[in-house]
Amino acid sequence: MTSRPSLTVDDARTEWGIDRTFLDSCSYGPPPRRGWDALQSSLDEYRRGARPWQGWAGSVQTSRERFAELVGVPADWVATGAAVSQLLAPIAAALPDGAEVLVPDIEFTSGVYPFAVHAHRGVHVRTAPLESLAEAVDDSTALVSFSAAQSATGEVADVPAIVDRAAEVGALTVLDGTQAASWLPLDGAGVDFLAVAGYKWLCAPRGTALLTMRPLTSTFTPEAVRERQAEFASRLTPVAAGWFAAGGTASYGMPLQLADSARAFDISPAWHSWVGMAPALELLLDVGVEAIHDHDVGLANAFRTGLGLDESDSAIVSVDVPDAGLTRLDEAGVRFSVADGRARFGFHLYNDDDDVAAALTALRGTL
Repeated sequence: MTSRPSLTVDDARTEWGIDRTFLDSCSYGPPPRRGWDALQSSLDEYRRGARPWQGWAGSVQTSRERFAELVGVPADWVATGAAVSQLLAPIAAALPDGAEVLVPDIEFTSGVYPFAVHAHRGVHVRTAPLESLAEAVDDSTALVSFSAAQSATGEVADVPAIVDRAAEVGALTVLDGTQAASWLPLDGAGVDFLAVAGYKWLCAPRGTALLTMRPLTSTFTPEAVRERQAEFASRLTPVAAGWFAAGGTASYGMPLQLADSARAFDISPAWHSWVGMAPALELLLDVGVEAIHDHDVGLANAFRTGLGLDESDSAIVSVDVPDAGLTRLDEAGVRFSVADGRARFGFHLYNDDDDVAAALTALRGTL
């Protein structure tokens, strides 16, 4: 394996050919050239019937291993799927009847709805402000589901404080790293579950998502989640198990043969999406999360300073912009998004000081 890191931010930026000021990584991350080329090659092979599917499916394991390296866990802790909500569904189903789930009051729905749909059996979702989420954890809390960086605002959670408080009461922790993975250091071993969709800051095709699961025994039953979570441990089951969950050991009939790792929770993969993900993860690892963090947050803070705002610890900037400013941004070729009524800008590897200047110039005189 290549020694990490091995690329500078400037080196990595040459992998992208974006034709406008793209500040919308919160919505999707354009692929690096190596990911795009791998994807196109696999699609051409698919069109021509030129190779067996197993070669494309092998990229799932490569992506699993690269993601595990990115968040600091063993590869056999990582399950693969298509979306965060799908990966969280078995966790929600395993909660005992009447369990309470605590979430931030602005949490993206993929981290809320998987639990909320179990209201019919008494599962209750309680909300609290992100800045006081740790203080809101109490003895009634069975699970805390929260994002490392909020989708709407970019606000970075105090993960250690929330996790420590959850441990005090024996609550499980589900961390959504979708808006943070690659630019914000994430400790997959520090939470019970870490879920990430690949198509945003990981610059992978849509249809890729990953989930870390800890701690697990060889039979894939939580070893000692906590005494009060014993019912959860006994109920945690790969409810969407199919042939891919068998780890390549079974294709027909009984007996049930699930993989003895997180792969038991895998769903059958969309091959070509994973072909595009593996090289993108490789590139991110070659640059390193710390370097990406400094670059991304540095650009975001330069933008914030230009707007007269205080600096923050996030690569995402959310700001009220009048309609005239939104129009100016669009006319200037600045790609951004609107979330919860505010303009949202995300700064990533492929951005530089010129992108900051272009956005500030477009907004000048409108705020």
